Amino acid sequence: MLESSLLAQLIAFRKDRDWEQFHTPKDVAISLSIEAAELLEWFQWRNHDEVEAMLESDKREHLEDEIADVAVYLSYLCHDLGIDLNQAVKKKMEKNAAKYPPDKVKGRADKYNEYS
Repeated sequence: MLESSLLAQLIAFRKDRDWEQFHTPKDVAISLSIEAAELLEWFQWRNHDEVEAMLESDKREHLEDEIADVAVYLSYLCHDLGIDLNQAVKKKMEKNAAKYPPDKVKGRADKYNEYS
């Protein structure tokens, strides 16, 4: 969901460094997973109040960096596989709407195959 000009900058950044050779879909997906795990570390072992305090501190920038890393790798993956992220999200939302009708799931955290 990056702006097209920002995606173009990402692609140029990678091309200028000749990193496409390392960015196979498998390796980009692995990197995406690693960066998502690093994002989780930011929250690990912290309660709501501690997270709120960190959001107001200089540690917020670290969170923003981790989120950006996830977005960068996801953007590379979508670009390289020819996936329009906006369209993929729209299709997924349609599927989720069918799986989770509000009259059956409102206020519940059950998975779609666990409610009746």
